[in-house]
Amino acid sequence: MNTEKMEYIDIEGLPLKVSKIALGTWAIGGWMWGGADDDESVRTIRAALDGGINLIDTAPVYGFGRAEEIVGRALAGGRRRHTIIATKAGMEWRDGRVFRNSSPERLRRELEESLRRLGTDFIDIYQVHWPDEKTPIEETAAAMEGFRHEGKVRIIGVSNYAPAQMDRFMTASTLRTVQPPYNLFERQIESELLTYASGKNLTVLAYGSLCRGLLSGGMDEGRVFTGDDIRKFDPKFKQPRFAQYLAAVRKLDDMARRRFGRGVLALAVRWLIDRENVIALWGARRPDQLAPIGDVIGWSIDDDALKEIDRILDETVTDPVGPEFMSPPGRDI
Repeated sequence: MNTEKMEYIDIEGLPLKVSKIALGTWAIGGWMWGGADDDESVRTIRAALDGGINLIDTAPVYGFGRAEEIVGRALAGGRRRHTIIATKAGMEWRDGRVFRNSSPERLRRELEESLRRLGTDFIDIYQVHWPDEKTPIEETAAAMEGFRHEGKVRIIGVSNYAPAQMDRFMTASTLRTVQPPYNLFERQIESELLTYASGKNLTVLAYGSLCRGLLSGGMDEGRVFTGDDIRKFDPKFKQPRFAQYLAAVRKLDDMARRRFGRGVLALAVRWLIDRENVIALWGARRPDQLAPIGDVIGWSIDDDALKEIDRILDETVTDPVGPEFMSPPGRDI
């Protein structure tokens, strides 16, 4: 990667321009991704920073604190001041079960624990991970706003919130970011949320930019997922859908190489960051998985290519499915 080639945008309330590609650390936490190596994860984070990425997105639930601890370790020694940390709150876990809890008491506890694990005095972007039906959204928002006034949070965001929920949130707090699932195969936010975010000047942190590796170009129908790997439960990775999505990947890869001299992975991420207010979260747990980022920067997808992408998807994925399977239960389950 070449630092000089990275693209950046401004997000109101942050002191640094933010890279259009962020490092996502869900897999680094190991949980639901078949494990991870901590030392390799530290090297991955530092390789991302060396390559011009300055936004690291994490969460307490990623490995039940492990991902945040690894981020804190990787940023020690002076790297913190050049890095934007985005983490989350509002998920509780007990006995291997995870559920939503955005009560002010839970948020306070998570904030203090995240600051400790990350080895920092403040969090740049603090996000509510999922809406919690047991807690009024206004109470959650007021608690988050209180953290900002204390100086422990720079700006506030939400993840997996619908526009109506964000309207309620903004009666008690200021929002700057929203984090939904968004990629070539999961485009549900285009019906409403994407336009809403643009109108409210919210930056979209798109997670799942490679659709859990489907859009990497490195999978075939013989791929087997073991242990607690989330893809064991993802309907996209079950037949006959898996074959449809892999066929679409092959066609998209052929198109990308013919038109742009790049592979499907670069096409998928470029498709996201061509949008003015969208940042793509790139999940990696080894430094070599960041190498293709150089192919993403410095070009754009023309209108004819966008139409061809849509045509390939419409013709090939005849039984599409969204990311709904990832939604965690509420506290009453």
